[in-house]
Amino acid sequence: MFHVNTRMLLKGARVLAISAVAATTVAGIAAADDITGAGSSFAAPIYTKWAEQSGAQGGAKLNYQSVGSGAGQTQIINRTVDFGASDAAVSADRLEANHLLQFPTCVGAVVIAVNLPGVDGSKLKLTGDIVADMYMGKIRMWNDKRIKAINPGLKLPALAVAPAYRADSSGTTSIFTDYLGKVSPSFKDTVGVGTSVSWKAGVGAPGNAGVAGAVTNTKGALGYVEYAYATENHMQVAMLSNHNGKFVAPSSASFAAAAAGADYTADPNMAVNMNDTAGDGNWPIVGATYVLLPTNPTDTARSASVMKFFDWSFKNGKPAADQLHYIMLPEKVYDMIRSRWSKVESNGKPVYTAAK
Repeated sequence: MFHVNTRMLLKGARVLAISAVAATTVAGIAAADDITGAGSSFAAPIYTKWAEQSGAQGGAKLNYQSVGSGAGQTQIINRTVDFGASDAAVSADRLEANHLLQFPTCVGAVVIAVNLPGVDGSKLKLTGDIVADMYMGKIRMWNDKRIKAINPGLKLPALAVAPAYRADSSGTTSIFTDYLGKVSPSFKDTVGVGTSVSWKAGVGAPGNAGVAGAVTNTKGALGYVEYAYATENHMQVAMLSNHNGKFVAPSSASFAAAAAGADYTADPNMAVNMNDTAGDGNWPIVGATYVLLPTNPTDTARSASVMKFFDWSFKNGKPAADQLHYIMLPEKVYDMIRSRWSKVESNGKPVYTAAK
């Protein structure tokens, strides 16, 4: 079985590179009942944990490569893996053109990790427009008057702001820039919104693990990462002002509050946007992560194994999700996904039918 220790997965860009090499090696010796996936580093911790637990109970072995959402989309379109993983929802036209089914698996949150010597970063307050201006190079020092004004109890250092961002095509970037675009029209016009944008300040690093490593190793740094990477690496994470103007700390409760109102029936491909939602307790940067599965699989057994793996995860994966601070979807949404799996066919018949 392809096995990655979750904690080791989150220890920085060096480990990410090692993991990628290991995944490539295992892919070359994979048995017929193994399944392969690639893409989202945002979802890598939970997929890895689910794979460990499912495999221990006799489920299919998963070889998952955490290479970013853009690469995950490319690999499934090229059919070099059994499923792709992306935090950026794929357009209806692109799904149809490439015979792909899209479905969400769980919800995660993007947080702002900081490295400020002498300052308790968990007590630091930031707003979306301040973060946007940091990434546009408009706020260059941590003791800037705008940051000081909302943090009267903190002694902010005269230290240069060092933003870190994703160098690869990234669903985490898509979620983060969508949020900044909502709260800062200037950011949307200047930097853009999407999986790859025209950053104006900072340095790039590959994957969530790479950004986490860049923040950890740079005084004055801030970076956007999926919350599991921050918690597993004991990083300090700032509070953010939400849509209602309340400063909120990242937590499973604040993520769940933001995710509670999501309507997965509003879009035929189950795409949802949970950024900057109204609610006093809502964390402002939250997104679903998606799986992309061919509707015309060439290997029906492996396709069925993919659906069986996620079916098991939907039924049994909540404890692991809770541990890693992901939010499971409502059971009625998982039932909707199971019904949608009937679109994956061979000779006019569904490849997999979930047990009741």
